Amino acid sequence: MIAAALLAVSLFLPEISDSSTVLQQVAVSTATLQFEQLSQAADRAREENHDDEAIGLYRRALAERPEWEQGLWYFGTLLYEAQDYADARDVLRRFVALREDAGPGWAFLGMSEFQTHEYSRALEHLQRAMALGMGDRTEIVQRVFFYSATLFTRLERYDDSMAMLARMIASDRDPSSLIEPAGLAGLRIPLLPSEIPAGRRELIQMAGAAVVDLQIQHYEDADTAFRRLETAYPNEPGVHFLYGAYLMQLHPEEGIREMKRELEISPSHVLARVRLAAQYLEQQQVDEALPLAEEAAKLDPHLASARMLLGEAYVTKGNLVEGTKELEAAREDDPASSRIHWDLARAYASAGRAEDAKREKEEIEKLSRSNTPETPAPK
Repeated sequence: MIAAALLAVSLFLPEISDSSTVLQQVAVSTATLQFEQLSQAADRAREENHDDEAIGLYRRALAERPEWEQGLWYFGTLLYEAQDYADARDVLRRFVALREDAGPGWAFLGMSEFQTHEYSRALEHLQRAMALGMGDRTEIVQRVFFYSATLFTRLERYDDSMAMLARMIASDRDPSSLIEPAGLAGLRIPLLPSEIPAGRRELIQMAGAAVVDLQIQHYEDADTAFRRLETAYPNEPGVHFLYGAYLMQLHPEEGIREMKRELEISPSHVLARVRLAAQYLEQQQVDEALPLAEEAAKLDPHLASARMLLGEAYVTKGNLVEGTKELEAAREDDPASSRIHWDLARAYASAGRAEDAKREKEEIEKLSRSNTPETPAPK
């Protein structure tokens, strides 16, 4: 049809020396007409919920105009909903390359990459979606938060996962879907819910139920759940740490007992040492805190909390040189920690380093001004 149209036009151009220019214009016009027809048909099929037909039409329309933003968006999201995650990922990458400010685009890209097991990249893009915002798309926001929390755990960023899950649990009318993610994060097991072995599902669900009860302030239920967990799994790594972290807030001596029990089961558990050291420092038992902080810092030299506690212990014992050294190392690993800057300001002041102390106080003020409210959990 297109070839015939071009031939017909050429027959009426005997006196035009540069007929190729006109032929090109006709070809462009014909392609534009074809794109318009395809794009309208694709939109109509999508609006009528004929998704398979719409996918085929969007594919053809984008072959005519590859940088059609709206088409890339609808095509990518339809592919995602059709569970064609690899193709959805590729299309959505083209979309966000054109629309870098589109939060929902980054959300669907991250979710597609989650499904194709590109976990680090998926988390990066999901976080970008949260930073840009996703408008009032509540369902997408909920998915993004869920996938982000589970990926934090999968990538061993347990504290980030627990912080996000806590906000989600507090705002969710039915947090039952968060029990397994909470159990994995609480026990510090780097798995997705879909990867839980059958033989460990009960353990993870019991731990998650205790965490959820605690977050929704059902304290009696939480206490019962934690005790049941300890009774059922007395020798399971992570159980006594989770229970001990809960008890530290209410019954510090019992929390200390649980953390010590965790170290008997898991001799290389860094955070059990950190929690014990922090508790001993709070109780002004520096001699008990110091060796635990030293061990934690040795096991994980880049764990800012371990270096910070070690620095605090040294300073308390009057060793300003070693204390300052450890606090500076902690600052390097976590420059956004106001507590570390306060510790350094006091250490510098005690050592007569007024300018350094002033700089740390200015940094604290800067951090205070730059703090913005965290992204709210979906409701």
